Amino acid sequence: MHLFIANNNEIELGVLNGFESKHCIKVLRKSSGDQIKITDGVGNLLTAKIKDADFKRCSFEVIEIEKTEKLAPPLHIAIAPTKNIERFEFFLEKSTEIGISEITPVICFHSERKTIKVERLNKKIVSACKQSRNYHFPVLNDISSLSEIMKSSYKRKLIAHCDDNKKVELKTLKIKEPTLILIGPEGDFSKDEIELAIKSGFEPISLGNSRLRTETAGIVACTTINLNYEK
Repeated sequence: MHLFIANNNEIELGVLNGFESKHCIKVLRKSSGDQIKITDGVGNLLTAKIKDADFKRCSFEVIEIEKTEKLAPPLHIAIAPTKNIERFEFFLEKSTEIGISEITPVICFHSERKTIKVERLNKKIVSACKQSRNYHFPVLNDISSLSEIMKSSYKRKLIAHCDDNKKVELKTLKIKEPTLILIGPEGDFSKDEIELAIKSGFEPISLGNSRLRTETAGIVACTTINLNYEK
């Protein structure tokens, strides 16, 4: 069954927004009386019945509300947006499907992209959530400076970089607590950034023997944490 999105206000009013209404009625050809599934993105899955099949303002009646468990580990990845925005969108899509809690685009010394369109990127995340039946949407923060991310109070803070410093293989770590991972831009973090991160409590990690592109590194980190996470 197709999944539709509605925020708390829309659920209280019992209506889908314009895009969701059009998709429901015009594209999927749903009719009054049909049952649909709706999520608010914070874990609630609603079973509802269409009252008025208006493609501009489809109204519904909630039949049942199911609270779903959050399966994704408490993983926050702070990652430099790629010059080619499609590659960054690919990371957002796949990390959402795999399971991630929070994403922060971060500006580094070697960053080639310093602006993003959060609204457009959130649409990619919502689409990936629909595809993967993820009822807990990850948080996408506004773009941040690396210095601000350094101040984060996570107990477990990791940085993936390409320098030849001593590093721990991420796949060997057992993750039990909320974790923040830093992923750098195409040119990697500068030496000063790496040193500052280590002084700020970030543990250097390796994602394997290959030199990975930014978006690939983010996906590998997300996958590895999901496989190793211990509740």
